[in-house]
Amino acid sequence: MRRAALFDMDHTLVRANSALLYVRWLRARGEARRRDAMRSAWWFARYVAGSLDADAIARTLAAPMAGRDAARFVASVEAWSEAELVRHIAPRAAEVVRAHLDRGDVCAVLTSSTAYAAMPIARALGIEHVLGSRLAISDGRLTGALDGPFCYGAAKVTVAQAWAAAHGVDIAASAFFTDSVTDLPMLEAVGAPVVVNPDPRLRWTAWRRGWPVERW
Repeated sequence: MRRAALFDMDHTLVRANSALLYVRWLRARGEARRRDAMRSAWWFARYVAGSLDADAIARTLAAPMAGRDAARFVASVEAWSEAELVRHIAPRAAEVVRAHLDRGDVCAVLTSSTAYAAMPIARALGIEHVLGSRLAISDGRLTGALDGPFCYGAAKVTVAQAWAAAHGVDIAASAFFTDSVTDLPMLEAVGAPVVVNPDPRLRWTAWRRGWPVERW
């Protein structure tokens, strides 16, 4: 069994919230309204406060995409990430990823954001695996549903364990890096939890449990 190092994306590998950046990008292109930006900001505030039904919101956002050309959508998200998100990669994140790769650890991005947004981040850092939320596709078009679970909270553990079983990885001997208390189930699942740029509740939890806290 191999060890892995799994990394959350927002406020961990990158010094930004990808959802807020994406909505701003859509607004600049005339593809989103001010109301959409305000709604995203409100959801982010609730996310930080821990009062967000993230799974319901993810499904609400996916539904209006039904019928869109899947390849074109994925390509547009990856192009946005390449142009607007990659530049927010934290220098320290690149150093830590490189150290794990040099030790022979399997590295993966594990994020609630779409895997499409995370792919350019992974490529820039030399990370082979991306575990994230995906949209269901049928006959080349988005169906308006999610493909599998929304990769958030306890579902991250489910996604990570399925990936680990397929790649000969021992999750209990692996490391996970994140900023959010919503990732507590995943932090508890690994042998080496590392807290990065923590939100207030995770900072308190890390202090009580003696977990290392880093600033990237």
